[in-house]
Amino acid sequence: MDYGIFTDISNPPAEPDLKKALGKTFTWWNKIRDYVIENHSEASEEWNYSKSFGWSVRVRDKKRVIVYMLPLDGFFKASFVFGEKAAGEAILSNISKDIKDLISSAKVYAEGRGFRIEVKDRKIVKDIKKLIDIKLLH
Repeated sequence: MDYGIFTDISNPPAEPDLKKALGKTFTWWNKIRDYVIENHSEASEEWNYSKSFGWSVRVRDKKRVIVYMLPLDGFFKASFVFGEKAAGEAILSNISKDIKDLISSAKVYAEGRGFRIEVKDRKIVKDIKKLIDIKLLH
């Protein structure tokens, strides 16, 4: 399991810190965050601290988190929790087989299936946007 790189509870990361830590993936971080906010009028970004992961972002609306984003060294993870309808739709969609396998193998909890996707390559951003669209529908 990866732990976040921003672990000082008294010091949430500023944009320059995030840009330095993420390197080339900083652009993709912004594209994913902005995609949610542009496509869902009630969405906003919220930094959150946990002992397990340090500082991470939740892009959420008033009722739920749409995507969790955890900064790591040179990349980040985008995490989702999908109910069964959303998971079924994602598995039938045109996203990559690797992500479909992640969703299929995710343990099922009362709140849904949780899964994390490493964002190290810009090609994955298209699939993450598709997952955001599915999440917003359900």
